[in-house]
Amino acid sequence: MSPRKLDTQGIGMTSQRTRNRLVERLRAAGITHETLLFVMSRTPRHLFVDEALASRAYEDTALPIGYGQTISQPYIVAYMTELLMMGDSPPRKVLEVGTGSGYQAAVLSPLVDKVFTVERIEPLFHATRELLDALGYRNIHTYLSNGSDGLVKEAPFDAIIVTAAPEKIPPALLEQLALGGRLIIPVGKQGLMQVLQIITRKSAENYITVEYEAVQFVPMINEN
Repeated sequence: MSPRKLDTQGIGMTSQRTRNRLVERLRAAGITHETLLFVMSRTPRHLFVDEALASRAYEDTALPIGYGQTISQPYIVAYMTELLMMGDSPPRKVLEVGTGSGYQAAVLSPLVDKVFTVERIEPLFHATRELLDALGYRNIHTYLSNGSDGLVKEAPFDAIIVTAAPEKIPPALLEQLALGGRLIIPVGKQGLMQVLQIITRKSAENYITVEYEAVQFVPMINEN
């Protein structure tokens, strides 16, 4: 992502009207969490992609961000966030595995108390941390780390959301869930079917897994 003036308002294809059209598409696709939809209408996705792709930022599609990574399709961001917010009480402390562009963390920021996010690609980590700081996201805490390790020093977490697909769920992520906490993670091999799963920690050793829809994510690298 190249540096540019941080015009959060946008014009033309990055304007508020264009963002509102994206939100209406998300609503039509089944996203019902109104606070989440409002947050997505106000989050400047065009600043989380390269300037050359800014005019496509509010299409409902994944876009490249360099280093073999992508910014997820807005529907997937909304869907996973809505799943994360389910339950009697929304999570207060969330770990994101795979900071990437920072967009998912930016969407989570107004919805929870604290977001901890880890990224393994150093140049991407530094660029994204700088952007999030410049945009004023003070409750997002970024770390350069291998995602499959989680973030043990800040555990336990009310929820963990993973934006890269391991072939098998890393045990460290399960261990870092609080009781009642939820892990939202795509699982499967790249190029084959990946399935979005929610694993809820019911007790110290008891986890309940529910499978949702087929998805496509970049692979999680350096799994343990």
